[in-house]
Amino acid sequence: MDTTKFYIDGGWVTPASTQRVDVINPSDETGFAQITLGSAADTNRAVSAAKQAFPAWSTTPKARRVELLERLLEIYTERAEEMAQTISQEMGAPINLARTAQVGAGATHLKNTIRALKAFEFEHPLGDHAPDNLIIHEPVGVCALITPWNWPMNQIMLKVPAALAAGCTVVLKPSEISPLSAMLLADMIDSLDLPAGVFNLVNGDGEGVGTQLSSHPDIDLVSFTGSTRAGKAITIAAADTVKRVGLELGGKGANIIFADADEKAVTRGVRHCFNNSGQSCNAPTRMLVEKSVYQQAVETATAIARKTEVDQAGSEGRHIGPVVSEQQFLKIQALIKQGIDEGATLLHGGEGRPEGLARGYFVKPTVFADVTPEMTLWREEIFGPVLAITPFETEEEAVRLANDTVYGLTNYIQTADKDRARRVARQLRSGMVEINGKSGSAGFPFGGMKQSGNGSREGGVWGLEEFLEVKSVTDW
Repeated sequence: MDTTKFYIDGGWVTPASTQRVDVINPSDETGFAQITLGSAADTNRAVSAAKQAFPAWSTTPKARRVELLERLLEIYTERAEEMAQTISQEMGAPINLARTAQVGAGATHLKNTIRALKAFEFEHPLGDHAPDNLIIHEPVGVCALITPWNWPMNQIMLKVPAALAAGCTVVLKPSEISPLSAMLLADMIDSLDLPAGVFNLVNGDGEGVGTQLSSHPDIDLVSFTGSTRAGKAITIAAADTVKRVGLELGGKGANIIFADADEKAVTRGVRHCFNNSGQSCNAPTRMLVEKSVYQQAVETATAIARKTEVDQAGSEGRHIGPVVSEQQFLKIQALIKQGIDEGATLLHGGEGRPEGLARGYFVKPTVFADVTPEMTLWREEIFGPVLAITPFETEEEAVRLANDTVYGLTNYIQTADKDRARRVARQLRSGMVEINGKSGSAGFPFGGMKQSGNGSREGGVWGLEEFLEVKSVTDW
């Protein structure tokens, strides 16, 4: 596969742009592939292909869409190891994590979309009181899907299959930092009998292709996952054409640990925070601990951080790998220094690379205690293996502290008291709440509120509805 090409109108094409950029392996800081950053001409070509393909694809029978997605799942499963190696190399996920969580997330979302599509009724009466009023769920149209680097297949597979299942045509712009996994998926899609123009891929950066797609008059919906800063820019760019915008943005999740939590609650929280080198928008990065068990939690968190190994992404094992880029590495280092300067208690980790890793974007697993709401560590999404621990005395204080953030993606509760867990969950201002380490089941709607998103949800039937318009017709 020529990684400098784009996938447009049913095949790999030579871009109009000649601007190239290296794809960097974060484990050794070397470039191992090159991609093209698209121009307006490339964007227009892809959008035009998607627009021309929309009328026919939007009326394709549901059974045919199911058939194509099921075949994609078969191909994806057959090429899983290839996908895992690609993700590990381009964004630094340890190969074991890439094989299980990274690749596995893509397969899970594709399965859930197929399940939702099979059960979804695209036409139904308004109700028994109005049987002659028909509700029709129609595809939105041409969709721009802009995805991040941290969980490449997780986010792409939440968007692409759902959009295709709804009857939309798409232009995918993956992150220019981790584009190769998306191109590998495009190669899989190319082997399907998918009509030309239904799926298109153009590489580029946010200021270029991202902005061009967001402001394009022939794009009907932009679905974006990434930083809150970029989400704001996309919203502004899309405003003139009044297109639909779905945003899944950053987070600063609170993990509330009550004194009666199970003995593994702190360990579970630290490992979840450090997973994927801390590069998850739903990471529980603020650990709020009831004061009576605070010292014990601090000691446990420190011990787990000491045991957390850091190594090359290509090495087998349960270690964490590098963060994705030099820019990300420098940002995290600056925030760790700021935490120290602002008076947080550094328990483990800190500035610099771990011992024995002089090259690569490796960050020490870092734990701070006594973090207060005025500190930058509390306020800013660090997106690295950095945990902030804070004590609380009452349930009311825990809720207040958890909600003291501009973000609202995922919060966590650890307690043996089920009534308290339910009571607190209702008060937390976030799109998702996980209790006692229990993750969401198949089709669980993923998304946030406040500056973590604009109300959009991905996954299962909610992900399908994201790409549908509702039409009501009388006297049917």
